[in-house]
Amino acid sequence: MAEINELTQKVTEEYDASQIQVLEGLEAVRKRPGMYIGSTSSSGLHHLVYEIVDNSIDEALAGYCTHIEVCIEEGDIIRVSDNGRGIPVDIQEQTGKSALEVVFTVLHAGGKFGGGGYKVSGGLHGVGASVVNALSEWLEVQVHKDGKIYQMRFSRGDITEEIHVVGDTGRTGTTVRFKPDPEIFDDTVYDYEILHTRMREQAFLNGGLKISLEDQRAGKEQQDSMRYEGGIREFVSWLNKHKTPIHNEVIYLSGSKNDAIAEVALQYNDGFNETLISFANDIHTPEGGMHETGFKTALTRVINAYGQKNNIIKGDDKVSGEDVREGISAVISVKLPEAQFEGQTKQKLGNAYIRTLVDAIVNEQLTEYFEEHPAVAKAILEKAMMANRAREAARKARESVRRKTGLESGQMPDKLQDCNERDPSLCEIYIVEGDSAAGSAIQGRDSRFQAILAMWGKMLNVEKARADKIYGNDKLYPLIVALGAGIGDEFNIEKLRYHKIIIMADADVDGSHIRTLLLTFFFRYMRPLIEKGYVYSAVPPLYKLTRGKTQRVAYSDEQRDAISSEMRGDNPNIKIDISRFKGLGEMDPHELWETTMDPEKRSLRRITLGDAILADQIFTVLMGEEVEPRKEWIERNAQYVGNLDI
Repeated sequence: MAEINELTQKVTEEYDASQIQVLEGLEAVRKRPGMYIGSTSSSGLHHLVYEIVDNSIDEALAGYCTHIEVCIEEGDIIRVSDNGRGIPVDIQEQTGKSALEVVFTVLHAGGKFGGGGYKVSGGLHGVGASVVNALSEWLEVQVHKDGKIYQMRFSRGDITEEIHVVGDTGRTGTTVRFKPDPEIFDDTVYDYEILHTRMREQAFLNGGLKISLEDQRAGKEQQDSMRYEGGIREFVSWLNKHKTPIHNEVIYLSGSKNDAIAEVALQYNDGFNETLISFANDIHTPEGGMHETGFKTALTRVINAYGQKNNIIKGDDKVSGEDVREGISAVISVKLPEAQFEGQTKQKLGNAYIRTLVDAIVNEQLTEYFEEHPAVAKAILEKAMMANRAREAARKARESVRRKTGLESGQMPDKLQDCNERDPSLCEIYIVEGDSAAGSAIQGRDSRFQAILAMWGKMLNVEKARADKIYGNDKLYPLIVALGAGIGDEFNIEKLRYHKIIIMADADVDGSHIRTLLLTFFFRYMRPLIEKGYVYSAVPPLYKLTRGKTQRVAYSDEQRDAISSEMRGDNPNIKIDISRFKGLGEMDPHELWETTMDPEKRSLRRITLGDAILADQIFTVLMGEEVEPRKEWIERNAQYVGNLDI
C-alpha cells in the first residue's frame, strides 16, 4: 500500500484558489437532474451522497485524508465530514468570488481540471458539489482551514448565508450537511444498507482509509466502521466469504507506469460463476473497458502457457477465456490521470494504454506466481479444463435438444400459448406456475399481446448446476426456447421475443421459492434481461371483499382494512365478507384478468439490478451449498417479511 500512497500523494503542498478552474455555469441541473445524477428515484437520491464522499476520497487519493464520516441524521439529512485539507476559501481569480462559493455554485468548477489540485480523481468530473447543492432543499458547508472555521449556507443552489468565520479550529477538513429537495426526488428517505454497500466498497478500494457510517434516525440506529489494510485483497476474500476457495491465498498483482497504477486481486472458488469487478479511480465500471480487456487476455494466455509448458494441456488444445474465468472472484482497480469514460455515467473505461499496463502486470507476475506455487496453478488449470469439458458437453446437449424439439424449424414448446403480435417491444409473456392457474390465464388474457408459458413443479437450482444440465432440464428448456435469446455466452438480447417477462406465482412460500429459482436463473444466465428492466413480478391480490353485489380486492392487510372501512361508510354494522385468495388457480379467468393481468389495473414489480455485487452475494447465500449463511440471513431478515403464508 506504501507504493500506492507514494504514487498518489500530493501534487503540490498548497491547495488554494489558483487550482480552481471554472468551465461553465449551473443553469440546467434542477431542470434536468437525470442528466447529472442518473434519475430522481432512489438511485439518484443516494448518488448525492456518493458525490460528496467522492470529493473526500479524492483528498485521500492525494494523500491528505485518512478518515471520512458519513451520517444519516434525523429527517434524512446527510452529513459528510473528512480530515483533508479543507476546500479553499480564498478568492478565485476567474470569478473574483470565494473558491468555496465557486465550488458549490458553478458547474464544472473544482481542482480536477488541470489546476494541479489532484493527480487522479473520481466524482462527476468535479460537478458533484454544485449538483448536490442545486438538488438540495438546503445545504451547509463548514471548512476547517488555517485555524478558522468558515461556513456558507445555500437553498436550492442559491446563497442564503455568505461565507463567514464561525469559530477557531486546530484541525483541517470539510463538513457538508444537506437535505435532499422533495420537489426533485420521488422519495427522500435514505436506505442505510445501500450507503453501507457503497462505503464498504470505497474502503476496500482505498486500503488504510477509514470510513465510518452512522444512522441516527429514531428506530433505525446503527453504525459501521470500515478500514481494510489489505485493500482489494480483502475485497476478494469478502466476495468469496460464502463460497469455497480452491486455494487459500488471494493472489495479488500490482504495478505502475508513469502516473498510472494498476492492482489486481483474484481467488478461485469451486462454483461455476464468474465475479469480475473493475474500477477506475474508484468508480465502478460495470461495462468493463480497457483494464478488464487487458486482464482477461493476459489471464487466458498465462494459464494456457503454463498448461502447455508443463504438459497438462496437450498439443493444440487450449482453454478459452470463459473456461479460465469459471469460479473466479477478481477485482481490478486502476488509478490514472485523465481517465476517459464512455458516456456520462462512466460505465466503461476507454484509455488504451491501461490495457497494456494491466496485461503486462498479469502476464509477468501471475506467470511468476504459478512457477512459485505449482499446486495452486494446477488446481486453477484443472478447473479451467473441467469447465472446457462441461462447455463441450453443454454444446452437445444443446444440439441434441434442438434436434429432438425441432428448434431449428422454429417449433415452440407445447406449454406455450403465444400471442399474435410479433413486435417484441409490444409483447409480454406470463410465466405461470401450475396448469390450473395457466388455464385461467390463457382464458383471461388478451391474446393480441399476452403469451402464457405454463411451468410445473420446482425447477432446477442453477446456482448448483452448469449449463450442460440446464439444456437438458425439462422445466427450464421450454423457457429458453420461448424467450428465443439463448443463455450464457450465447445470449443475444436482440433475439428476445418479449420485452415484458412477468413471473406470476402465488403469494405464499412455494410461490416465493419459484420466483427465487427463476430470478437466480435469469441473473446467472440471462442477466441483460434484468439490466434492461424486462423482468417483472406480478402482484396478485391477497383478499376479496364483498358487500352485496359490490366486490373489491386488496393487495395488503392495510389496504384490506381501508377498503373495508370505505365499504361500510357511515354504517359500521354493515357486514363485509372478506375471503383470502389461496392461489392464482382459485381465480376464474375474469378475476385473474381484472386483478393481475389487465394493464390498466394490474400491479407489477420491476426487478432491478441496483448492485450486481450484492445480488451475487445474496443469490450465493440463498441458493448455494452452505446452509449456515442462509440460516443467518433468514434470521436477520425475517422481521422484514410480510404477507407470508406458513
